[in-house]
Amino acid sequence: MLVMLLALLFFGAKAIPDIAKTMGKGMREFKKATNEIKREINEHTSDIKRDIDNVQSSVKKDLNDMQSTVKKDLDEDESTVKKDLDDVESAVEKDLDKVESTVKEETDQIKKEIDEASESVNEETEEMKKDVEKAVSKAEKKIEDNKKDISDYKED
Repeated sequence: MLVMLLALLFFGAKAIPDIAKTMGKGMREFKKATNEIKREINEHTSDIKRDIDNVQSSVKKDLNDMQSTVKKDLDEDESTVKKDLDDVESAVEKDLDKVESTVKEETDQIKKEIDEASESVNEETEEMKKDVEKAVSKAEKKIEDNKKDISDYKED
Protein backbone atom coordinates (compact mmCIF):
# COMPACT_ATOMS: atom_id res chain seq x y z
CA MET A 1 0.00 0.00 0.00
CA LEU A 2 2.86 2.34 0.77
CA VAL A 3 4.44 1.57 -2.58
CA MET A 4 1.24 2.52 -4.39
CA LEU A 5 1.04 5.78 -2.50
CA LEU A 6 4.64 6.64 -3.39
CA ALA A 7 4.04 5.74 -7.08
CA LEU A 8 0.97 7.98 -7.15
CA LEU A 9 2.90 10.90 -5.70
CA PHE A 10 5.97 10.37 -7.83
CA PHE A 11 4.37 9.66 -11.26
CA GLY A 12 0.97 11.26 -10.94
CA ALA A 13 -2.50 9.81 -11.57
CA LYS A 14 -2.26 9.91 -15.39
CA ALA A 15 0.97 7.91 -15.67
CA ILE A 16 -0.05 5.05 -13.33
CA PRO A 17 -2.22 3.17 -15.92
CA ASP A 18 0.64 3.28 -18.44
CA ILE A 19 3.12 2.12 -15.81
CA ALA A 20 0.75 -0.69 -14.76
CA LYS A 21 0.31 -1.73 -18.40
CA THR A 22 4.08 -1.74 -18.95
CA MET A 23 4.63 -3.69 -15.74
CA GLY A 24 1.96 -6.21 -16.80
CA LYS A 25 3.69 -6.69 -20.15
CA GLY A 26 7.06 -7.04 -18.39
CA MET A 27 5.66 -9.60 -15.96
CA ARG A 28 4.02 -11.51 -18.83
CA GLU A 29 7.34 -11.56 -20.75
CA PHE A 30 9.21 -12.57 -17.60
CA LYS A 31 6.73 -15.42 -16.97
CA LYS A 32 6.96 -16.48 -20.62
CA ALA A 33 10.77 -16.48 -20.47
CA THR A 34 10.68 -18.42 -17.20
CA ASN A 35 8.32 -21.04 -18.69
CA GLU A 36 10.56 -21.32 -21.78
CA ILE A 37 13.61 -21.88 -19.58
CA LYS A 38 11.70 -24.51 -17.54
CA ARG A 39 10.62 -26.25 -20.77
CA GLU A 40 14.18 -26.34 -22.13
CA ILE A 41 15.52 -27.59 -18.80
CA ASN A 42 12.85 -30.31 -18.73
CA GLU A 43 13.66 -31.30 -22.34
CA HIS A 44 17.38 -31.58 -21.64
CA THR A 45 16.96 -33.22 -18.28
CA SER A 46 14.42 -35.68 -19.66
CA ASP A 47 17.11 -36.94 -22.06
CA ILE A 48 19.55 -37.19 -19.18
CA LYS A 49 16.89 -38.79 -16.98
CA ARG A 50 16.11 -41.29 -19.75
CA ASP A 51 19.83 -42.04 -20.12
CA ILE A 52 20.16 -42.47 -16.35
CA ASP A 53 17.12 -44.78 -16.31
CA ASN A 54 18.63 -46.80 -19.18
CA VAL A 55 21.97 -47.08 -17.37
CA GLN A 56 20.22 -47.96 -14.12
CA SER A 57 18.14 -50.61 -15.88
CA SER A 58 21.24 -52.01 -17.58
CA VAL A 59 23.14 -52.09 -14.29
CA LYS A 60 20.23 -53.83 -12.56
CA LYS A 61 20.05 -56.39 -15.38
CA ASP A 62 23.82 -56.99 -15.25
CA LEU A 63 23.67 -57.26 -11.46
CA ASN A 64 20.84 -59.79 -11.67
CA ASP A 65 22.77 -61.76 -14.30
CA MET A 66 25.88 -61.74 -12.10
CA GLN A 67 23.88 -62.80 -9.05
CA SER A 68 22.33 -65.59 -11.04
CA THR A 69 25.71 -66.75 -12.35
CA VAL A 70 27.32 -66.56 -8.90
CA LYS A 71 24.42 -68.45 -7.32
CA LYS A 72 24.62 -71.10 -10.03
CA ASP A 73 28.40 -71.43 -9.56
CA LEU A 74 27.99 -71.62 -5.78
CA ASP A 75 25.32 -74.28 -6.12
CA GLU A 76 27.56 -76.29 -8.44
CA ASP A 77 30.54 -75.90 -6.09
CA GLU A 78 28.40 -76.88 -3.11
CA SER A 79 27.20 -79.96 -4.96
CA THR A 80 30.76 -80.90 -5.90
CA VAL A 81 32.00 -80.40 -2.34
CA LYS A 82 29.14 -82.50 -0.95
CA LYS A 83 29.89 -85.27 -3.45
CA ASP A 84 33.60 -85.16 -2.65
CA LEU A 85 32.83 -85.21 1.07
CA ASP A 86 30.53 -88.19 0.62
CA ASP A 87 33.23 -89.97 -1.39
CA VAL A 88 35.83 -89.29 1.31
CA GLU A 89 33.44 -90.41 4.03
CA SER A 90 32.70 -93.61 2.13
CA ALA A 91 36.41 -94.30 1.59
CA VAL A 92 37.15 -93.69 5.28
CA GLU A 93 34.36 -96.04 6.30
CA LYS A 94 35.70 -98.73 3.96
CA ASP A 95 39.22 -98.26 5.34
CA LEU A 96 37.91 -98.44 8.91
CA ASP A 97 36.03 -101.63 8.07
CA LYS A 98 39.22 -103.10 6.59
CA VAL A 99 41.26 -102.10 9.64
CA GLU A 100 38.63 -103.52 11.97
CA SER A 101 38.55 -106.77 10.02
CA THR A 102 42.35 -107.01 9.97
CA VAL A 103 42.59 -106.30 13.72
CA LYS A 104 39.95 -108.95 14.43
CA GLU A 105 41.75 -111.51 12.26
CA GLU A 106 45.10 -110.76 13.88
CA THR A 107 43.56 -110.86 17.36
CA ASP A 108 41.97 -114.22 16.60
CA GLN A 109 45.32 -115.50 15.27
CA ILE A 110 47.13 -114.29 18.41
CA LYS A 111 44.50 -115.95 20.64
CA LYS A 112 44.93 -119.18 18.68
CA GLU A 113 48.72 -119.03 19.04
CA ILE A 114 48.39 -118.31 22.78
CA ASP A 115 46.02 -121.27 23.18
CA GLU A 116 48.44 -123.52 21.28
CA ALA A 117 51.40 -122.30 23.34
CA SER A 118 49.41 -122.74 26.56
CA GLU A 119 48.47 -126.27 25.55
CA SER A 120 52.09 -127.06 24.67
CA VAL A 121 53.27 -125.64 28.02
CA ASN A 122 50.65 -127.70 29.83
CA GLU A 123 51.75 -130.87 28.00
CA GLU A 124 55.40 -130.19 28.77
CA THR A 125 54.52 -129.41 32.39
CA GLU A 126 52.69 -132.73 32.66
CA GLU A 127 55.66 -134.58 31.17
CA MET A 128 58.04 -132.80 33.56
CA LYS A 129 55.72 -133.60 36.45
CA LYS A 130 55.78 -137.28 35.45
CA ASP A 131 59.58 -137.19 35.08
CA VAL A 132 59.89 -135.53 38.51
CA GLU A 133 57.57 -138.11 40.04
CA LYS A 134 59.62 -140.90 38.48
CA ALA A 135 62.83 -139.29 39.72
CA VAL A 136 61.34 -138.84 43.20
CA SER A 137 60.17 -142.43 43.16
CA LYS A 138 63.61 -143.64 42.07
CA ALA A 139 65.26 -141.45 44.70
CA GLU A 140 62.92 -142.74 47.40
CA LYS A 141 63.63 -146.30 46.26
CA LYS A 142 67.36 -145.62 46.29
CA ILE A 143 67.07 -144.06 49.75
CA GLU A 144 65.22 -147.12 50.91
CA ASP A 145 67.85 -149.36 49.36
CA ASN A 146 70.60 -147.29 50.95
CA LYS A 147 68.82 -147.43 54.31
CA LYS A 148 68.53 -151.18 53.93
CA ASP A 149 72.20 -151.48 52.99
CA ILE A 150 73.17 -149.30 55.95
CA SER A 151 71.04 -151.32 58.25
CA ASP A 152 72.53 -154.56 56.84
CA TYR A 153 75.99 -153.18 57.26
CA LYS A 154 75.30 -152.19 60.84
CA GLU A 155 74.08 -155.63 61.60
CA ASP A 156 77.21 -157.20 60.27
